[in-house]
Amino acid sequence: MGFTSDQVKKAVRALKNIRPAYTTLLDFYERIFEAQEESAGRIHIDPVTVSGELLAVKIKEKFPLINLDEFAIDAAAAEDLFSRICRIAEEAGGDMSGSAKTIGIAVETGKLDPRSLFTGLLKEDDAIFEKIAGELEIDKKALAFITYNSMKPSLALCAEKLSTRLDKTGVWGKGYCPICGSQPGLSMFEGEGERFLFCGFCWHKYPARRIYCPFCENMDAETLEYFYSEEEEEYRVDICNKCKKYIKTIDTRKTDRIIYPPLEQVATLHLDIKAKETGLESGLAV
Repeated sequence: MGFTSDQVKKAVRALKNIRPAYTTLLDFYERIFEAQEESAGRIHIDPVTVSGELLAVKIKEKFPLINLDEFAIDAAAAEDLFSRICRIAEEAGGDMSGSAKTIGIAVETGKLDPRSLFTGLLKEDDAIFEKIAGELEIDKKALAFITYNSMKPSLALCAEKLSTRLDKTGVWGKGYCPICGSQPGLSMFEGEGERFLFCGFCWHKYPARRIYCPFCENMDAETLEYFYSEEEEEYRVDICNKCKKYIKTIDTRKTDRIIYPPLEQVATLHLDIKAKETGLESGLAV
């Protein structure tokens, strides 16, 4: 995401002050995000090539530039991060601790190759996660969480390199990421009210229309609404009454604290709960 460890710490500290109920969760994710930002500085990947002819077609038709299994990953860096996240999750205690310890031991003893998980995730092969979780008697969600977060710095860097090939002349009006086709996970207002979306998978940031559903592309203002709390004026939840999906939005103009988007995603679970209580679905991919 291009932040330093110090910036992550400051962002966490600010959120702890205004939302102390999240302290335990923020402590955990602070270590995860710091590890990811440190890993990002050591990653080396070759740019993914898209032929000129194919690129022209994809830009014209507004197709994603690549499929998930075409992402370039620094496997060595992701492996190192995988082991580090296992230790972080184990030391944090909680529901993931036991699974993280078992996964870490399996890697250390050669019973588990993280690279097979990286490939499986990019190929959307749920069977490999089912198989390994069953063999190790661990929680499949914990295995997927550690795998994805180990790859995330590589995904973000690959997306950043690919973004130079995008048409930058206007907003992206489709219901998926222009890089990989995944659905957005977070929305943000900046500057003069420009709206941006963050991909829920590769975290590519791209410009979007102010009034439209980033999932079903609905632009009917009468079926689009939002709710917010006066106590948290920098947040709102945008709702589409057509597809019944929602996305959390941060208005950076209404706060002067450091905004680290992945942190904002996890520090607003109360908004997810409120939205889901009304029968809405999140479009977050991962």
